[in-house]
Amino acid sequence: MGTIHWTEDGAERSAQWLPESSTPAPSRVVVVDDTTTANAAFRLAKGDTALLWRGDYHNARQLLRAMDRRLEREAARKTTRGDAGFTAHRAARARRARVLGRLIVELEDDHSLDLRRAPDVRQACREAYGAPTTPRCIALTELLGVIGAHQWHEKGVDVPALGASIHPGYGVFSPVRGEYIDLVATTSLPTEAPSVFDLGTGTGVLAAVLARRGARRVTATDTNPRAVHSARENMARLGHEEIVTVTETDLYPPGRADLVVCNPPWLPGEPTSMLEAGVYDPDSDMLRRFLDGLADHLEVGGEGWLVLSDLAEHLGLRTRDELLDRIDAAGLQVLQRRDTAPRHPRATDAKDALHAARRAEVTSLWRLADAAR
Repeated sequence: MGTIHWTEDGAERSAQWLPESSTPAPSRVVVVDDTTTANAAFRLAKGDTALLWRGDYHNARQLLRAMDRRLEREAARKTTRGDAGFTAHRAARARRARVLGRLIVELEDDHSLDLRRAPDVRQACREAYGAPTTPRCIALTELLGVIGAHQWHEKGVDVPALGASIHPGYGVFSPVRGEYIDLVATTSLPTEAPSVFDLGTGTGVLAAVLARRGARRVTATDTNPRAVHSARENMARLGHEEIVTVTETDLYPPGRADLVVCNPPWLPGEPTSMLEAGVYDPDSDMLRRFLDGLADHLEVGGEGWLVLSDLAEHLGLRTRDELLDRIDAAGLQVLQRRDTAPRHPRATDAKDALHAARRAEVTSLWRLADAAR
């Protein structure tokens, strides 16, 4: 949280700065409009000057795309010089987010956007930020994410394994990759009508799938308050609120369960936003704590299901032996591993910077048990 300051029409102005990422409030702000060229905007943004937009809303989106094209050309030149690989890919994405995030807009104290041809963003912003209080400035890229999240929330994501839709909330990872859901929906349960822990539930999609499969009780946990709210909404919408209890808890709830399911972030690394926390797991912390705590939270004859992509292995971020060593060190045994190939569009997109790794990616459900039992 911070305050952003600028001069406009000869007067000093300020507004709240509260981005979703940890980006600090810009120290230099200039007011720009439809007369600002893409080259000028790009040059200022690269120099860490924030551009407060006062022109037409659709022109702002066009300017954003023009700046993005310039970033793509720069990234292509670096790749040609041999600056490739996952580390370079993440650095390029971070730079892209930083530069494009310098084009900012002001929300009024009712969350409205006072720009020509601007859509009504008040409801979308209420869902993301809560009740309006004072004017605030945010990156246009963030606002577009808020609008997109609102649309996803309204429309929902069809989940064939449920025969219904899941409605993700803002800042909650959307279950658009159905292959891992299908693994959970088709793997044999350790016992009829099991008690279940769903760790890192997100939208609650896996908890809902297991409730639909006949689980007698599901405790779903997450540390993200938005995920907890989203999962509760989805359980109510699907009629599972009497079976599924969603709690804001750091990984394991108290007690034991017949089945403990965990779909941790698949890549070791530091997330740069709350949404990225669904992709990046710092030092594989969630994976490690799930494995280390599993035996103490299983009922006799119970199983842990680890749902994990091997993308990290193809990117050189983790080896298969390291994963197996972690499982062994936790006192666990592998009962079975079920694999599936990814079906998302990036797996076949040759233009994707990580195409080779994505093409080779396999998502697995590891059935684990206490080796001492």
